[in-house]
Amino acid sequence: MNWQGWLQIALFLAAVIAIAKPLGLYMARVFERRPAFGDALLDPMERLLYRVSGIKQDEEMAWTEYSIAMLLFSAVTMVLTYVIERAQAYLPWNPQHLPGVAPDLALNTAISFTSNTNWQAYTPESTMSYLTQMAGLATHNFWSAAVGMALAVALIRGIARKESRTIGNFWVDITRATTRILLPACIVYGLILVSQGVIQNLRPYDVAPTLEGGPAARQVIAQGPVASQEAIKMLGTNGGGFFNANSAHPFENPTPFTNFLQMLSIFAIPAAFTVTLGRMTKSPRHGWAVLAAMTALFLAGVTVAYWAEAAPNPLLHGVDQRVGAAQAGGNMEGKEVRFGIANSALFATVTTDASCGAVNSMHDSFMPLGGLVPMANILLGEIVFGGVGAGLYGMIMMVVITVFIAGLMVGRTPEYLGKKIEAYDVKMAMLYMLIFPLSILTLSAAAAVSPAYGLSSLNNAGPHGLSEILYAFASATGNNGSAFAGLNANTHFYNFTIAAAMMIGRFFMIVPMLAMAGNLAAKKSVPPSSGTFPVTTPLFATLLIGVILIVGALTFFPVLTLGPVLEQLLLHAGKAF
Repeated sequence: MNWQGWLQIALFLAAVIAIAKPLGLYMARVFERRPAFGDALLDPMERLLYRVSGIKQDEEMAWTEYSIAMLLFSAVTMVLTYVIERAQAYLPWNPQHLPGVAPDLALNTAISFTSNTNWQAYTPESTMSYLTQMAGLATHNFWSAAVGMALAVALIRGIARKESRTIGNFWVDITRATTRILLPACIVYGLILVSQGVIQNLRPYDVAPTLEGGPAARQVIAQGPVASQEAIKMLGTNGGGFFNANSAHPFENPTPFTNFLQMLSIFAIPAAFTVTLGRMTKSPRHGWAVLAAMTALFLAGVTVAYWAEAAPNPLLHGVDQRVGAAQAGGNMEGKEVRFGIANSALFATVTTDASCGAVNSMHDSFMPLGGLVPMANILLGEIVFGGVGAGLYGMIMMVVITVFIAGLMVGRTPEYLGKKIEAYDVKMAMLYMLIFPLSILTLSAAAAVSPAYGLSSLNNAGPHGLSEILYAFASATGNNGSAFAGLNANTHFYNFTIAAAMMIGRFFMIVPMLAMAGNLAAKKSVPPSSGTFPVTTPLFATLLIGVILIVGALTFFPVLTLGPVLEQLLLHAGKAF
């Protein structure tokens, strides 16, 4: 590790914190429907959209209505994407004449983009036409991100309101998230990316000679409408790449500036949501306390990842002087040489702290402890900033458990921002938290004991192979989408099981969260007393971090010891699989 790497990490974190307050306050104005920038242009457009769609924007929904609207919207848009994938051979903007996507892969991909996972069990440039990329996948990048933002705001309203039967209007929330936040930001962001060299066209792929020469030595150079998809891919914490190499591809990520901008845009909305939480609940210090807990966990993760990757591989140390000299700078296996180890470790931590999944290096090639960091980030529930909206409502569920534990310590009914946390709220929070490991561990176990289906797709045996399986189902359930790429996931078994994991991680966990939001909204507000545990102090942030780590450790530590931890021990013993 060197000081330049730490300087890059410090500058990145400073930029995240600097952008959090103005963006968070703007988001609060948007969702509280107070006057905000762009109203003069956007208000008439939204009124027209509501009139055409039959939406009564002033009518609010109970949590049950909100849930049904969200599920129906997601189901309809998922079917639409599936149809586009299957029919792409007959649709326009397919200059490569790519055939329709296979049924199991099309279903997996439709669920993937609907759930904001963007898991890709295929090579995008040889599988998806331009129309599919734009109308099927990029549109879902907006929709799934807007749904996550709407859900987070619904939970915040549940905390903030008193004796209310409603938590907002789903259709208005996703419309305003799209038109007031995501779309304007992506227009500007996309133009910046184009200025840096990210391509944006509808041309057929080019064929060019290679350096070897000769008539057979030719390469296909894929291209397409990349910048427009890249902007929302990052800002919406989606992560699905236009190219198979994702953000290691120079057409997606051409310069150090775009690399920094992509990482910053992943954290921008999740960090800002903590400020939105503080503003809408009239407790700004609570929002900053949540942000502090997220920041501490992020710093711990990036420190371990950077330390692990900056050290040489012990199996190669001393094998050859030239190899030793090359390894002196750290483990460059799987890294993009333009960005180096510090930016690779930082990007890997950022993309898995959020539910993004975009990569500029291959996590499968990290050292065992380096690969443990992105895996652990996901297994914590991707609440360390997390996805747009999803990270905040996941963190609030942890806050509820933390407040409940604090109440047990002092022998008082726990309270959270003026609301008593009772048995129903704790049950919903625990249900939310138990669904997550149940999906990951059950499906990972099924794959690990199935030689014909689960194990046949592995390129690695031993603990690394287990890590590849565990990472896949963790990434799917956590709606992240990144992978330990040594696993061939484009099989019937993995397409269906990973699709199930993505559905569980997105929709099964949302319903208990909205149920708790509705229950909190209906409660009276109680004034703080001497027994109230304050949720605005460093002590609260410390306890919150402790609860997150203990819950994660108790749940996943046994399987992690059989995967990356065991692999690290074997590596230092001179053994490898």
